[in-house]
Amino acid sequence: MYDLDRYLNVRSAYGASFAPDGTLSFMLDATGTPQVWTLDAPEAWPVQRTFYEERVTFASWSPERRELAFGMDEGGNERAQLYRLDAADGTVANLTAHPDAKHRWGGWSHDGDRFAFASNRRDESVFDVYVQDRTETGDAATLVHEGDGWLSVGGWAPDDDRLLVSQAHWNFDQDLFVLDLDTGEMRHLTPHEGDVRFTSAQWSPEGDALYLTTDYESNTKYLARLDLDALGADPDEADLAAALDTVADGGEWNVGGVALDDETGRLVYSRNVDGYTDLTVGELAGPTDIDEFPTPALPGNLAGGVAFDDDAERFALSASGRTENTNVYVVEMESGDVERWTDASTAGIPKSTFVEADLVRYPTFDDRDIPAYFSLPDEWEPGRTPVIVDIHGGPESQRRPSFGGLTQYFLSRGYAVFEPNVRGSTGYGREYTHLDDVRKRMDSVADVAAAVEWLTDHEAVDPDRVVAMGGSYGGFMVLAALTEYPDLWAAGVDVVGIANFVTFLENTGPWRRELREAEYGSLEEDREFLESVSPINNVEAIASPLFVLHGANDPRVPVGEAEQIAEEAAAQGVPVEKLVFDDEGHGISKRENKIEAYTAVVDFLDEHV
Repeated sequence: MYDLDRYLNVRSAYGASFAPDGTLSFMLDATGTPQVWTLDAPEAWPVQRTFYEERVTFASWSPERRELAFGMDEGGNERAQLYRLDAADGTVANLTAHPDAKHRWGGWSHDGDRFAFASNRRDESVFDVYVQDRTETGDAATLVHEGDGWLSVGGWAPDDDRLLVSQAHWNFDQDLFVLDLDTGEMRHLTPHEGDVRFTSAQWSPEGDALYLTTDYESNTKYLARLDLDALGADPDEADLAAALDTVADGGEWNVGGVALDDETGRLVYSRNVDGYTDLTVGELAGPTDIDEFPTPALPGNLAGGVAFDDDAERFALSASGRTENTNVYVVEMESGDVERWTDASTAGIPKSTFVEADLVRYPTFDDRDIPAYFSLPDEWEPGRTPVIVDIHGGPESQRRPSFGGLTQYFLSRGYAVFEPNVRGSTGYGREYTHLDDVRKRMDSVADVAAAVEWLTDHEAVDPDRVVAMGGSYGGFMVLAALTEYPDLWAAGVDVVGIANFVTFLENTGPWRRELREAEYGSLEEDREFLESVSPINNVEAIASPLFVLHGANDPRVPVGEAEQIAEEAAAQGVPVEKLVFDDEGHGISKRENKIEAYTAVVDFLDEHV
């Protein structure tokens, strides 16, 4: 009943932040790219605050003034600049003005006079920490710490005398530090061996501890309190185990993140239960004790992005689900009462037509059960339903049952959609995530083949019309599935995917290479293996039509990956379509480009599938 344009025009509202006077800002993609909008009351007429063709990536109100900071890159190049918007007169100042560098927001000081950020402007392969006055711009920023890796700023201590700094060695190994702004001392808080995650760290109200999520000595992440005094002053003698106390155990599931108001001790944390969000709301009653408030009844199965108002009497967050497009809701802390503030349009498509996904598990080659989401169109004929196997990126990521306009369009057109969380996915514990590391890379591809075996036994599925589709690392999985198991597929759709691990690692952003080598293997030690599993070196096996989609400005997976696989596959006589957007990066973010890109993908699948 509805064409693709309508489904791709379903809006999303997210990324909320409260101003001191209670005004709510949020991101909304009504104009085709996410921009900053504000509301003074629930479901009132929103006011658009930024007016750019490029996407705005975040917005954060000053804690003391009617001004907010926001970030924006150019053409998807991920070299974000920071800006300050004066809400009174609408003027915008470019705070960073270093277009060749990345800038990662680190938060306002509590008095709103300064802000912190991390940037690779000194050396593009590493990040330094900067502090800048709210009225300063460009080179006026003060370099407060020279980094030697991937640093980010986690926020200001309650007295604004220290910064919390995180260093990522890769997605499953981080370290935390406290940077003293008076002395410049960088204190290491998390000495450890092996891979340990220390994420979502927040200052305690007294500034003497951190609340964070970690999998230290655990298979899954839990909510913990890190006592800074108990660590001792000497990092070489620090006893992390003695200083780290469990506040809430996630059990077999991860505690995904925590938001803590450092003035009141009120907090919200979430567990990721089989891909669905389980929220806990409360306030600290002691160092490791929480007095819980009623759980809010939010629509959909996913929620996140918590932002407290000025006195933490309420908080805003985004909620969504497979049949619920993303909107911002405000929750009263003590009562749990929920009120929707935004009204992101469904483009006139009734929500009742959207299809929910079923959580399933299927066996794979080593008798392990792989979780997946399976969606069938409302009307299907036995043995005649085509299926799109949609593989997530990462690989340290997880497909969750969020809303997707393209997914709902495919379902409306009679396609089933199958979304596996193959080994290597997050959300199922440390052991599961490491099952695809380096030399075990192709075991995850075997999990995709096992998914097709499961699908062919389903009464609805036409086994001759199964499509592999995925983006980023998921794009690699598509190409690997087509080269390793060519007889299973009717077509493949590769979006910003890796075709050659060697050229990918050689050409990806210098700031990313070390993090990616930890997952895939290093050029120095694993080059021969990386070449052996690169789809480009097995391209002669591809037997299915292939669609390749990419952004020319992609800093993560350079566009050369698309160009080489399209050229080599076409040389083998494979029907290939390639579409590259000059104003996009790692993914297609502009709505007009999405419509062009996915109209072409749909036409391609209609022809071949």
